[in-house]
Amino acid sequence: MLQKMKKIQVIGPKNDLQSVVDVLYQTGTVHLEDVSKTILPGDTILRKMDFLKAGELTSILMKIGGIFLSLPRIPDDPQKQAQITDELRKKSQGELIERATLVATALESTTKDLAEQKSSMEYSLNALDRYEKIIKKIQPLESQLPILKGFEITVVLIQREFRDILELVRNALVEITRNQFELISADVDETSIATVIIFNKKYSEQVHSFIFSQNVNEVRMPQEYLGKPFIEILQLITEKRKKTIDDMAVIDGKLEDLSREWYQELSVLKKVLEDRNEEAGVFGKFGQTEYTFLIEGWVPKKYLKLTKGALEKTFGSRVIVLEVEVSPEKMDDAPSFYDNPAIVKPFEFLINIVSMPRYGEVDPAPLMAFFFPFFFGLMVGDIAYGAIILVFGLIVKKMYKTEIWLQHLMDILIISSIPTIFFGFLFGEFFGNFGEEMGWFHPITFMGITWNRIEAIVPLLILAIAIGVFHVLLGLGIGTLNAIAKRSKKHAIEKAGMIAMIVGALLSMGSVVNLIPAILLLPGVLLVVIALIMIIYGGGFFGAIEIMSTAVNILSYARLMAIGMASVVLALVANKLGGMMEVAAVGFLIAAMMHILNIALAMFSPFLHSLRLHLVEFHSKFYDGGGKIYKPFMKEKGGVD
Repeated sequence: MLQKMKKIQVIGPKNDLQSVVDVLYQTGTVHLEDVSKTILPGDTILRKMDFLKAGELTSILMKIGGIFLSLPRIPDDPQKQAQITDELRKKSQGELIERATLVATALESTTKDLAEQKSSMEYSLNALDRYEKIIKKIQPLESQLPILKGFEITVVLIQREFRDILELVRNALVEITRNQFELISADVDETSIATVIIFNKKYSEQVHSFIFSQNVNEVRMPQEYLGKPFIEILQLITEKRKKTIDDMAVIDGKLEDLSREWYQELSVLKKVLEDRNEEAGVFGKFGQTEYTFLIEGWVPKKYLKLTKGALEKTFGSRVIVLEVEVSPEKMDDAPSFYDNPAIVKPFEFLINIVSMPRYGEVDPAPLMAFFFPFFFGLMVGDIAYGAIILVFGLIVKKMYKTEIWLQHLMDILIISSIPTIFFGFLFGEFFGNFGEEMGWFHPITFMGITWNRIEAIVPLLILAIAIGVFHVLLGLGIGTLNAIAKRSKKHAIEKAGMIAMIVGALLSMGSVVNLIPAILLLPGVLLVVIALIMIIYGGGFFGAIEIMSTAVNILSYARLMAIGMASVVLALVANKLGGMMEVAAVGFLIAAMMHILNIALAMFSPFLHSLRLHLVEFHSKFYDGGGKIYKPFMKEKGGVD
C-alpha cells in the first residue's frame, strides 16, 4: 500500500554540507526537493547553493579509474577498506580531491609506462606468432627462391577462391619493375595460397603501394629476418618470444607490487569519488545562507526515525531535521511510495506503465493483485493450460533474468496460473474436454449448477455480470472515500449517488422479474430517483450521462464468460479434429498444434482483457493518477528495503 510521507528540512553549518550529503546518500531514504524553486527573487538571506568543483571531481575520478583498471585485481580486504572508507568520507570535497590527486601523481606515470610497455610487448608477441605462422606456410617454397643482392622479398597471402588476382599482380609487376621480378606461388593449405615476390629494391615503394591497393594480405618481414634461411628465422622468433615473455613477467611483477601497496585504497577511493560525483548533481537543489545550508525533501514516515538517527549519530546537534507541516492541498506534491508484498510488485509495474497514483489515493496495486489473476483464471479455466503457463513463466524468468519488465510479466502469468488451475478443476477441463473423456476430471456441481462451460452459459453470464456489479461498486466506493479525503463534497455525492443508482436499479429489475420480493420495487424506484438527484447535483448533467457509461462498464464484464467460452470451443475443436484423423500420430500433431495456439491466445487475450477491466471499467471510478514516484537520493541499486 502507499506509505504516509513526511516533509523534512535538514539544516546545518555549510562546512558539514558534503558530509551530510554523504550520510543522506548512504542512508537512501530522502526524496530531495529543489529548494531553489521556492527562493523569491531578490531574497538576500536564502540563495541557491553554489558547487563549483564537479568538473575537477570528474577529471580526477577518470584518472583514478584508469589507474585502478591498469593494476591486477587482488582480493578485497574488507577491514582495511572499511577503515579507509571512514577516513575518506570524513574529508571535505577539497580534501578528497587533494588526496586523490596525490595518489594519481604517485601512480599515474608509473602505471601508464608499465601498461604501455606491456601493451607493446603483447603486440610484439602477436606479430611474432603471425611471422612464425607465415614462415611455416611458405617454408616449402624456400628451395625455389634465388639469392640476389639489391633485391627485396615480400610475401602475399591470398585466399584460394581469389587466385585469379595473381595474374593481375603479375601483369602489374611487369610494368612497375620493368620485368625485374620473380613471382613464386604454392598452395600451403586448404584455404590459402602463399605468393613470394622478389623485386628490385628501387621499385619498393611502387610495388608496396600497388599491393596495398589490391586489398590483399601482405606480410612484410622485419629487417633482421631478411636474407636468412627460414629455419634460422624460426629460431630467432622462438628466442625473441621467450625474451618478450620474460620481460612481460617482470612488468607483471612490478604491477602486482603496486597493486599490493595501493589496491585497497584505490578501490575505496574510486567508489567514494563515484558517490561524490553522483552527489554533485544535487547540490543545485539546496539553499544556503551565509553560514548554513538548507536541504528539503520527503521521507516515508516509517524511515523518518532512521534518517534522523543517521544524521544525529554523525553530527550530533550540529545538524537538525525539522518536520514541516504541509497543507492538504500541498500534499498532492508528495511523491508516492509503494510498500507492498513481493506478490503485488508485478502489478505495480502494470499500473506505473499507465500512471503513478497521486499521493493520498487508494493504492490500486493490491486490488489488481487479487482481481487480475481471478479474472484471468476464470477466462482460461483449464488445468493443463494453467500448468503449461506456469512452466512457461518459470522458464522465461530463468532465461531472461536481467530483463526486469519481462520478469514482471512472467510473475503475473505465474500468479495467474494458480486460479487458472483452480477454475480448471471447477469446470472439469484438461485440454478442453479431453480430461473428462478420459475420466480424469469432471465439472463440479456447486449451488445446484454443474459448471460445464458449454452447458452452463447462462449461469456463467449471470456470474460475470454479478462480478462486474461488485467490481464497479467497489471502485465507486473507493472513489467516494478518495473524494472525502480530498474534501471534494460534490464528487463524493456524485460517487455515492452512482452507487445508489446501481443498487436501486438492481432492486427494481429484480422485483419486476420476480427474483426478489415485489415489495422492494418501490424502495428501488425511490432509490433511483434520489440517486439521480445526487448525481446531477454532484456532476451536473454530464454526471447523468455517466449513468449509461457505468451500465456499459458493468456489461463489459460479460467478456469474462465470452473469452472463456471461445477458449473452450477452440479446445473442443482441437480434440474433435484430432480424433477424426485415421492416423493417430497425425491426429495428435493436429490437436497439439491447435492447443498450442489456444494456449498462446490464452496468455495474450485474457491478459489484455483483465487489464482492460481494471484500467477502464474499474480504475475510472476512483483513480486519477498523475503522481510522482518516490525516488530516494541513493545509488540506483540499494538503499532501504
